[in-house]
Amino acid sequence: MKGISHFAIGLAAASCFPAAVRAGAEGNPLYFILAGIFGLLPDTLDFKFIRFLYKSELGVIPDPLRPDAQPIADAVALAVARAHAENRNVNVKLNTIKLAADRWQRYQVRFDVPGRRVCVSYGLVVDTGGNPIRGAVAPVVAEACVPLPCGIEIEYLATTDVDIFDGPVYRMEPTRDGRVRPVFIPWHRNWTHSFVTAFIFGLAGAAIWDAAAGGVIFAAFAAHALADQLGYLGSNLFAPFSRRRTPGLKLMHATWALPNFAAVWLSGLLIFWNLARDTTGGISGMNPLRYVFFAGALPLLAFALMVKEEPLEGPGQGQSASQARES
Repeated sequence: MKGISHFAIGLAAASCFPAAVRAGAEGNPLYFILAGIFGLLPDTLDFKFIRFLYKSELGVIPDPLRPDAQPIADAVALAVARAHAENRNVNVKLNTIKLAADRWQRYQVRFDVPGRRVCVSYGLVVDTGGNPIRGAVAPVVAEACVPLPCGIEIEYLATTDVDIFDGPVYRMEPTRDGRVRPVFIPWHRNWTHSFVTAFIFGLAGAAIWDAAAGGVIFAAFAAHALADQLGYLGSNLFAPFSRRRTPGLKLMHATWALPNFAAVWLSGLLIFWNLARDTTGGISGMNPLRYVFFAGALPLLAFALMVKEEPLEGPGQGQSASQARES
């Protein structure tokens, strides 16, 4: 989900603590400030720090003046071959192609699981928002496909569009049955999205402030990880006791408008309800079911009718690397 959604969810988690609401009513915003910070912290750690410390054995830097899909496909296939032959993890970084200040050449990497090959093809020219640029001519380059020495196990998506900002990293990870698993952006959603990390931060908060602060910190941090489980990538919820991300429920993508709107809207409703409950004794005459229906379900239904999301994507279909960046 987008940052504003995680921020709102963190505030909603804080509103569930009567001590936080009472403190806020008395002019002390500490608990809600902590909730906002720790609701955003998991992705902040990943994208502002962790990704810069992650090293890659192989790197692909496409030439913007000479578009050619073959070297990209060769590098990805080489990483798979090394991982398979040497039975070890091999990281490969796929850099983006910047054509101008607000112009990027998109290319697609697709793992053909039945055919045991990797295919790369150039696509549209897009702006920094990922939108196709009208009138821009994409290069006419034949798709390059390279055979792989082993089978591929897909745990995320088989196809990724590489377009804007910093390109993705794949960790080619050998499996016990002789295949190789391409792990998409392996530096993302590991210990920074773990319940164990949330618990440690919560203990620290309780030691520095009080038990209520510790509970708010844990709830906001853990709620971030749980919200991310609605998507495709999943999180390593029990790191360091587990090494792999728990697969997501595949109900949404991070950039979809409806789930982000729903997260912010429902968080606002929960905050309003909790504030009214803990400061005025409740909303006079308001039935909880009516509140959920008229203030929650109907507005969300109206918004859903106004927006049109892309179809749900499963294994073998793709998502832009920039979409995962927003998650």
